[in-house]
Amino acid sequence: MPDFDDAVVKCFLDNQLQLYPEPVAQTPQEACDFLEECMAVVVNSKKEVWEYFDEEGIDMEGMNEDDILDADEVFSVGDGRYLIVEG
Repeated sequence: MPDFDDAVVKCFLDNQLQLYPEPVAQTPQEACDFLEECMAVVVNSKKEVWEYFDEEGIDMEGMNEDDILDADEVFSVGDGRYLIVEG
C-alpha cells in the first residue's frame, strides 16, 4: 500500500470537492484510507501524469499536458507532484 505524506493528504482534503459532489473524508486518516482504497497514485511531474493516463488507456485525443492537469482526477500537491484519484 502506498504511504501518502501529509502534503498529499492535505491536498486531497482541501480539494476533494473538485472530484466528488460531497466530502468523502473529514480527517487525515480517513483521507489516507480513502486514497489507499481507490488506489490513488502520486507522480512527480506533468510528464508522469501524461504517462499514467496513457498507460491506463484514458482517451487523451486532442488534449495537451495542461488539459490533462485540469482533469478532475488530477490534484496538484503544490510541490511539483500530482495526486491522481480515479473517481
